[in-house]
Amino acid sequence: MANSIVVDIKREISKAVVGKEDIIEEVLAAIFAGGHVLLEDVPGVGKTTLALAFSRALSLDYKRIQFTPDVLPSDVVGFSMFNKKINDFEFREGAAMCNILLADEINRTSSKTQAALLEVMEEAKVTVDGVTHFLPDPFFVIATQNPMGYVGTQKLPESQLDRFMVRLSMGYPDKASEMDIYSGRSNRSLDEVGKVTDLDTIRRIRSEVKKISIDEKLMDYLVTLIRSTRENEYIALGVSPRGGIALLNMAKSKAFMDDRDYVVPEDIITSIEPVMTHRIVLNSKAKANGLDEAKIIAQIKNTVAIP
Repeated sequence: MANSIVVDIKREISKAVVGKEDIIEEVLAAIFAGGHVLLEDVPGVGKTTLALAFSRALSLDYKRIQFTPDVLPSDVVGFSMFNKKINDFEFREGAAMCNILLADEINRTSSKTQAALLEVMEEAKVTVDGVTHFLPDPFFVIATQNPMGYVGTQKLPESQLDRFMVRLSMGYPDKASEMDIYSGRSNRSLDEVGKVTDLDTIRRIRSEVKKISIDEKLMDYLVTLIRSTRENEYIALGVSPRGGIALLNMAKSKAFMDDRDYVVPEDIITSIEPVMTHRIVLNSKAKANGLDEAKIIAQIKNTVAIP
């Protein structure tokens, strides 16, 4: 049954997003695992289209907020406004009050507004004037940012990056897909994306993912991978326990998507890079040797023995 749902969702998303089956699968795994997604890539490769396609296929309420320097925290979490009719303040919802929040160009807003997302992403709630308001269940953030443009941007702090379960890069389409796009042969459109699931189904899937089992030897392998980032000579800041939980949940989600109730090594191996690369901070020695996060994580992956 799980495999049938996955196939149906991927088919619908592919109606709007051309040649990115691997990225579609990673985003879907993160959503099933209850995590947030950071899409980091140059403009024009379909990041926003991908997010909107998921909201349609999963039949979830979504809101989009275009981050600019003048966006305020209240635009995200909401605010209290005095209502003369009731002679009291009432809560006005912010953009976060939805199932899927598309945070477009998240690095183009102020650090204060970025920080407003911390409680939202971690606890699925907002607190305004001392009153807590819980967000709809499920709640996911799909954020986009352009890593190449630095003018007018605010780099996301490590604490913010750690809230994203995975960081993905869509990349340019292959030549065949790009030719189809230009010629119109692909005939892909958001209007063609149909509904596959509903809120209850997503909640049930998330509950089933949590029940996926993992052998003790595989758990030891996962923990060794995480701890290796803290002992590496090129890493100043290693992966946190939150990152370890993210890796575990992604592995469980991929097991579910493959119609298994147990984790296999491949589930962990394919999740290592999207989960871990944005969670480490390199030291000057790594930069002097021309190493980046992906290369360091690849080295760690290759040195830890697979059970």
